[in-house]
Amino acid sequence: MGWVRRLFGKTIALDTAPLIYCVEENPHFLELVRPFFGALEADEFKAMTSTLTITETLVKPLRHGLRELAHAFHGLLAEHVEIMPVTAEIAEGAAKLRADHGPRIPDAIQVATAVTHKTDFFLTNDARLGRLNQLEVLVLSNLED
Repeated sequence: MGWVRRLFGKTIALDTAPLIYCVEENPHFLELVRPFFGALEADEFKAMTSTLTITETLVKPLRHGLRELAHAFHGLLAEHVEIMPVTAEIAEGAAKLRADHGPRIPDAIQVATAVTHKTDFFLTNDARLGRLNQLEVLVLSNLED
């Protein structure tokens, strides 16, 4: 929980993986993300993400007809996470990130969304994004309970 305390009062941009780990109760990461989402639900800090996250979280539920899982993603996002649209400014920022550093377009959009909205942290589990130096990136697999 120590890493979560440093987020109190801040704004955190979320990559898709932490949401998936929470909702799908990933056995490798659930104990790490549970305190984060508990603090988020308690309004200890704010979270935001790109509209792209809706697409990324719904692929599996739609592919496999898992309506309850889709509903769980919708609920978490609607109640606790501000969804930011992909604007022209974000699209241009993502293109620059991709051109300069090579991340996949979805990752570049997520990071550009966080940078554009001047979030304090970006929570992901993609260590490659931590090397972009655009903002402070928290990589779940590098964090401790």
